[in-house]
Amino acid sequence: MPAINLKTYIQAPVNVCFEAARSIDLHVQSMQRHQEQAVAGVTRGLINLNQTVTWKAWHFGLPFKLKVQITEMQLNEFFVDQMVSGPFKWFRHYHAFWPQNGGTIMVDEFVFKSPLGWLGKLADQWVLKNYLQKLLSARNRLLKQTVEAQFIRLSNLNHHENAY
Repeated sequence: MPAINLKTYIQAPVNVCFEAARSIDLHVQSMQRHQEQAVAGVTRGLINLNQTVTWKAWHFGLPFKLKVQITEMQLNEFFVDQMVSGPFKWFRHYHAFWPQNGGTIMVDEFVFKSPLGWLGKLADQWVLKNYLQKLLSARNRLLKQTVEAQFIRLSNLNHHENAY
C-alpha cells in the first residue's frame, strides 16, 4: 500500500498545533480550491475521538463524498482518522505532534489503498500518491501559516501587556 510521510515544523506549542489539526474550519479553509465542505457529523469546530465528519469535495473534476472517523487519540500527542465510507478501499491517516526547539514537529503518515484491483494499484502509484501528497502538503502549509501567525500575534499581545 502506498504511504505518504510528511514532517512540518511549526513555531507554536504542541497543544496549539494539535487543536489546529483537528479543526474542521481550518481544514475547509485549506481545501477551498476543491470546494470541500463538511456536510455531516462534526461540521464545525474540533473533531474528537469516535466522532465522524463527512466531506464533500471535487477532485479530478468529479464530486466525491468521504466519511472519516477519529479512531484513536492521545491528547496533544497523536490522533488517527480512518475512512468509514468513500472512494478508497481503505485509508488511515496518523497525525503526531512532537515538541522540538520551542515549536512542534507535526508528522503525517497517510496510508491508502484504492479499489479496482491492479487498476487501483496503478492509479495509486502513478496518480493518487503524488496528488494526495500535494494535497496534504498544501493543507500543512496553510495550517503552519495560520497557527504561526496567530501564535505570534498572541505572543506579541502578551509581551506588550506584561511590559506595563
